[in-house]
Amino acid sequence: MPYVMVQIPKQHSAQPAAPHKSVPGAVPTSADVARLAGVSRATVSYVLNNTSAVRISEPTRRRVHEAAKELGYVPHAAARSLRAGHTRIVLVPTPDVPIGPLYSTFLNELQWALSRLDYTVVQYGRVGLSGDAAARAWAELRPVAVLGPVGMGADGIAVLRRSGARAVITLGPEPVEGAHALLTDHRHVGRVAAAHLLSRGHRRIGVVMPKEPGLDTFAVPRLEGVREEGAETVPLRLAYDEQDAAQVAAQVSELGLGAVFAYNDEYAMLLMRALQDAGVDIPGDVAVMGADDLMLGRLLRPRLSTVRLDLPSGQELAELVDRLVREPDQDAEPEPREALAVTLVARESA
Repeated sequence: MPYVMVQIPKQHSAQPAAPHKSVPGAVPTSADVARLAGVSRATVSYVLNNTSAVRISEPTRRRVHEAAKELGYVPHAAARSLRAGHTRIVLVPTPDVPIGPLYSTFLNELQWALSRLDYTVVQYGRVGLSGDAAARAWAELRPVAVLGPVGMGADGIAVLRRSGARAVITLGPEPVEGAHALLTDHRHVGRVAAAHLLSRGHRRIGVVMPKEPGLDTFAVPRLEGVREEGAETVPLRLAYDEQDAAQVAAQVSELGLGAVFAYNDEYAMLLMRALQDAGVDIPGDVAVMGADDLMLGRLLRPRLSTVRLDLPSGQELAELVDRLVREPDQDAEPEPREALAVTLVARESA
């Protein structure tokens, strides 16, 4: 699209512009900004909406931004949405399970990358709603894109589509009809851990299963992965609590387990400390493995063996969202793609 030069009318020196007088309590408008900056309302819109198809000089941009700042003016999101036909909201439902550092880092990267593309990320708590009922609540915000968690079905996705969402992306082990899917197979995490422990001669493996509600969504597939690899498994229920860890450590000794694969590094470190406090040698008496590859696990002695999980970069996912929003094709086949890369990180603990 060709650039359009915006001409700024000159003020006649004989008739200087009257200083802007704000009315106490009045909400500033783009017309107020235009008068104070000495430009048209269209120019204010181009500058504050970062319109790339119109070339505006830097001095003019500065005047507009300074005038908006002086008046306390911000663009009206709802009005901008009406003009564009959709909002710039990317809705990320708040997980209803405890999230660890891995997901927190991913979410921070995603928010930053989307903001650079002029999207607003809104985290939405479900508060008792789940599945398609939650999707109907999300649709009320008219998001342009939704990154949905496990549990949303085809009906919920259809509701979001009808409400104007151009991109619906699910995160989970299976694709959902009508949505682009980022597939996360947590059974593979268990298989990688089991393969390593089996190679070290451990046929019977304790598998730590968190007692905290909601985490079975990820813990059960990891347990299944250990079993799929051919190991005999002994599930160990563990709360994220030192006293409970001491009880599970005693259980490990009573059962004569020579290896334990914990749900993640945090649970592995908790149990590892309890075992060491009980006089258990690691890895001499019991090998311990975690998952996530947290920095703290590298600082332990012995260093924690783990399974590293890599999610897509926030920048990569933001670019996918932007492409789906800019080039919506309701008839195109949704794109399923593997989103969880799994790597063994063998250290001293197993």
